[in-house]
Formats: sequence, structure tokens, C-alpha cells
Amino acid sequence: MLIIPDAEIIQLLDYKKLIEALREIFQSEYTMPVRHHHFYQTTEEDENTLILMPVWNQNYLGMKQVTVAPANASKNMPSIYAQYILSDAKTGRPLAMMNATELTARRTACTSALAASFLCRKDAEHLLIVGGGKVAQHLVQSHSAVRDFKKVSIWMRNPAKMEAFVASLNQQGILAEGVTNLEEAARQADLISCATPAKTPIIKGEWVKPGTHLDLIGSYKPDTRETDDDAIQKSSIFVDSRAGALHESGELAIPIANGIITKNDVKADIVELVNGTHPGRISKEEITLFKSAGLAIEDLAAALLVFKSYTPSNT
Repeated sequence: MLIIPDAEIIQLLDYKKLIEALREIFQSEYTMPVRHHHFYQTTEEDENTLILMPVWNQNYLGMKQVTVAPANASKNMPSIYAQYILSDAKTGRPLAMMNATELTARRTACTSALAASFLCRKDAEHLLIVGGGKVAQHLVQSHSAVRDFKKVSIWMRNPAKMEAFVASLNQQGILAEGVTNLEEAARQADLISCATPAKTPIIKGEWVKPGTHLDLIGSYKPDTRETDDDAIQKSSIFVDSRAGALHESGELAIPIANGIITKNDVKADIVELVNGTHPGRISKEEITLFKSAGLAIEDLAAALLVFKSYTPSNT
């Protein structure tokens, strides 16, 4: 079994290639059971989450184990740790093992970009990233792979981290600026991409102008959300999967429970967009919203891109 180093994973997960790999796998046949969520408390009484995500097709079987520990942020540690095992579906023989933290962050960002290729206006010029965690670090590059943004703004709660994040983007040749007034930036943005651990809405519907695309990633538990009811009501809603987005995340589960929307208000999922079952955005004035809960098939696409491109001689 191959043990693939982190440096190789980073090198092989090119954003444009990963977006295309995701597009192709969404068009293929696969089996994806409902993932397992287990919540447990630490000795410090912090609530952590254990997630198990299996998926398989005719040739490959993948399993990701994820732990989410929000309190790690105060310890200057990543909040998410993940491992991925890729196996031969016919024999069960393990083929490769890799650290899935980078894999997860990139596939999440690239899935949002794939959705944005159908939902974000083609003439969008201003990208606003809200958050600065592991996933947020890949959102500018991913969204820029499908749209030509002329302005990139970054908002984070921690000014020092925001300054460092912006400096890192600038070093990569990406012209970005930090913003301190979230409302002002949101009112101007054409695409608002949120990847935060916010427990209450930080983006208000009254800030969102016609024609905006909302990309919502951060909410992953039934009691967390990044936008308010107003934003939900005024948007055409799209999801990565109905099974996950409607129940696992408070972004849609809370408005449904409160009677603000129903599950039938979801226009399409990512597979329906990719297959052309739904055209995506239908007007320049439409406000679109994509809620990502994360799918095991996305991990398989990323893991296969790494596995098929990697040889030990690369190290």
C-alpha cells in the first residue's frame, strides 16, 4: 500500500484538474451510503465530531475518517484532521493511504467552484471570501479557475490572521485586500463565499444585491448557519446533495423547521447541474445560493487524481 506524502498531495491536486475530476465523477455511476456522524465530548467538555464517509464504484472503494475539534483553534491547531484509505473495490486490497486534510479542503473549495460555474454570473468581478480556515485558503484559487475576478476581498474576525492570509495570497500573485466592514464588502460583492464556524448568521439578506451568488460552506451541524432567513428566502437554492444539506446543516434545516422554506424549494443538486438536468442561473438579477455539506464522492475524485498521478519516484 502506498503512503502518499502531503507534499505530493498538494502538488498533484491542481485546482483546474480537480474541478474537472469532480465534474467527471459526478457524471459517473457510484454508490454513496449516508455518512456516519458521531458527537462526543472531551474531558474539557468540548463537543467534537467523528465522521465516517464511505463510497465506491466498480473499481475503487474509498473511506475517509474525519474528526472536527472546534476548540483546537484556541490551541493554534487545525480544527479538522482526516485520513483517507483507497482500496480496490473488487478485492478489498488497500491501494493507498493519505492525509485527507488537504484533500478535503481542496475538494470542498473546488466543488464550490464547480457549482459556481453554473450559478455565478459570467461577468462577476468582485469575490468576497468570509473566513480564513483551511478551506478558505483555497477558495480564491478555486473560484478564480472558473471566473475572472478583478477584485478579491477577504474578511476575517482576527485582523492579524487576515493580514497574514492576504499577504500569503499576494505572494502567490493574487491581488487581494483585507476588509474590516463586512456589510459594505458584502453589498458590493458578486460572489460571497463563506467558510466559517459561525453559529449564528453573519451574512444578512438585506446586504445581498441582485445577481449575487452565495457560496455557503462552513455550517456543518444542525444548529449552525452563516446566513439569515432573508437571504434564504430571496435566493434560488442549490445543494451538493439534498440528503446532507437539508438535514445535517442548520443553513437549510433551521429555515425548514421554522416554515420559512420547504425541501421542495431546492432547485437542484450538483449532479443535476453537471448533467444538465437544471440549467443553473437563469437570469442576471437572480440571487443564487449553493449549500455544501461535503460528499464522499468528492473525496474519491480527489484521492483518485492523486493516486493515478503519483509514483514513488516523484519524491
